[in-house]
Amino acid sequence: MDRLTSTIDQLSAIAPYRHLFHCHSDGEPMPSAPKLREMIELCRSIIFPGYYGEVATHSSFLRYHIGVSVEQVCRIATDQIQAGLCFLEDETHECDNLSAEEREKTAVEKAEQFVQSLPRLREILATDVEATYNGDPAAKHVGEIISCYPTIRAVFNQRIAHVLLNLGVPLIPRIITELAHSETGIDIHPGAQIGHHFSIDHGTGVVIGETCIIGNNVKLYQGVTLGAKSFPLDADGNPIKGIPRHPIIEDDVIVYSNSTILGRITIGRGSTIGGNLWVTHSVPPGTTLVQRLSEPLASQSD
Repeated sequence: MDRLTSTIDQLSAIAPYRHLFHCHSDGEPMPSAPKLREMIELCRSIIFPGYYGEVATHSSFLRYHIGVSVEQVCRIATDQIQAGLCFLEDETHECDNLSAEEREKTAVEKAEQFVQSLPRLREILATDVEATYNGDPAAKHVGEIISCYPTIRAVFNQRIAHVLLNLGVPLIPRIITELAHSETGIDIHPGAQIGHHFSIDHGTGVVIGETCIIGNNVKLYQGVTLGAKSFPLDADGNPIKGIPRHPIIEDDVIVYSNSTILGRITIGRGSTIGGNLWVTHSVPPGTTLVQRLSEPLASQSD
């Protein structure tokens, strides 16, 4: 028992591991990944009715179906945002001192704003489905894209997370994108700005960093990385957070598989980046980058 008591005392010591300890009020809930997953699936049933949801949807009952789902989304979003607000921290990493009443009011306002964004999200996700369908000759119909393609699942989560991030909701946007990351192998930070008609072919292994700006009609293939080349450090030698450090991809760009584009550079409009390239300098509009072909080996006679 003495050994167990000593172990418990060591594990209960907060000071040495302050950054790993989250202080919150008694009874205050933490954000729930299962609840957020439920909210995302409800949003899918609202934006893609008939493809998602437990009940077969008929046009005669569409308004009722959407109304019930919107009410559930608003309720879950309010609870989860309220839980997430406890992660608002100041520079001393102490818990934010919002009162319970202020936190509840803020959560309700942000949840309502999120729900009000759903029509716009439906519009832009429709363009993503269209671009994915038009760009893939293997796709037989739009329903296949909505039901099966991991790019739509990953981009769906990211667009929802991006709205919540812009509303000032902490932690929850990252949980939402990581849910899609674990399901699809596509890693898109909620902070990335992505235009309409965005598509990722196959998708596995794609990484899109926090400060990326992606224009309209952009297509990526599997294994593409839009990342940071370096991390400026502060006076203590720690990376400075929040500064632009990822690429800008202008309209009508295609990036083929396993290419890596690093740093705050610009890939100009209408450019094509071939596969397996390492790009660290800006590319003018209309450029095509491919690997240099090696000279064929001369045949040798016997």
